[in-house]
Amino acid sequence: MELFEAKDVTKSFGSVVALDKVSISVPKQSIYGLLGPNGAGKTTLIRIINQITGPDSGELFLNGRKLKPDDVASIGYLPEERGLYKKMKVGEQALYFAQLKGLSHAEAMKRLKYWFKKLDITDWWGKKVEELSKGMQQKVQFAITVLHEPDLLIFDEPFTGFDPVNANIIKNEILFLRERGATIIFSTHNMGSVEELCDNITLINKSKTILEGKVGEIRRQWAGNEYDIVFEGNTEFNENGYFKIMNRQTENNKTSVRIKTLSEMNTNEILLAAVKAGKVISFNPALPSMNEIFIRVVEAQN
Repeated sequence: MELFEAKDVTKSFGSVVALDKVSISVPKQSIYGLLGPNGAGKTTLIRIINQITGPDSGELFLNGRKLKPDDVASIGYLPEERGLYKKMKVGEQALYFAQLKGLSHAEAMKRLKYWFKKLDITDWWGKKVEELSKGMQQKVQFAITVLHEPDLLIFDEPFTGFDPVNANIIKNEILFLRERGATIIFSTHNMGSVEELCDNITLINKSKTILEGKVGEIRRQWAGNEYDIVFEGNTEFNENGYFKIMNRQTENNKTSVRIKTLSEMNTNEILLAAVKAGKVISFNPALPSMNEIFIRVVEAQN
C-alpha cells in the first residue's frame, strides 16, 4: 500500500517547465529514491510535497487522501541547504524546532536526549551552531528532522558534508527508521547509496519521468550480454569466437571471470563451455550499477 502518491504533477516558472506530469508512488515503510541531474525538477517536487509551493496541476495524496495544509506535521524534511540559526545554541534550537512540531517540552527533551546520545552529539548541546563543522551541523539537523516521528521523511542529499564514517552512521540510521515503520523519500546524486538503501526509484530528467521501478528489477532489465562466472581454484577459461574476457581475478582459491558475449550464444552454451574449463561455483548475469544505468538513460534522452 502506498503512503504517498503524486499524480501528473506539473509546475512551471514563467516559460520554464520544472515538472511535466510527473508521478511517483511511494509504498509504506520503503525508501524511495528520487534521482536526476541538477535542474531536473527533483527539488521542485520536494518543495511541492512540503507545500512550500503549489503545483500548477496534478494531485498529491498522503495515506490515501488528498494532501492538506496541516499534513506538514506528518512530514519531516531535511533540505540540501541547511536551515539552522548560526548564532543560537544547538540544544536551545533543537528544543525550539521540536516544540514547533507539536511536542511538549518534556517529550521533546526525552527524544532529543535519545537522538543526541545515539548520534554522539550530546557534548554539542551548549555550543553555538557556528562553532560546529558542516558534518556536525548535519547530524544536529538530522536529529531535528526525525524527532517527531513523522509518517513521511524526505532527505535531500543527506550525506553532504560527511566523512565516510559518519555517512555510514547516517545510512544505518535511515535503515533503522525504515525498520521502525518510516517511509522515506531520498534524493541524492550518489548512486552507490541508491543501491545500498533504496527499494524503488524514479529518475527525472528535463522535467519528465524517464525511468521508474524497483531497483533490483531495473538492474536486471538493463543487464546486457555480460556474465559473471566463478570457478573453484586457479582456472584457465579462454576466449573464443563467441565471447570476450572482460575481467579475470584469482584469490582465495577462486577464479572470477566476467565475459561479454559476441554472438547469439545462449546461456546454456556459455555454461557448457565454462563447465568444460573447470568446476563452476556460480554463474550469473552481470548486473549494471545504478550509476551506469543513470548515465546511459540520461545520455539517451539528451
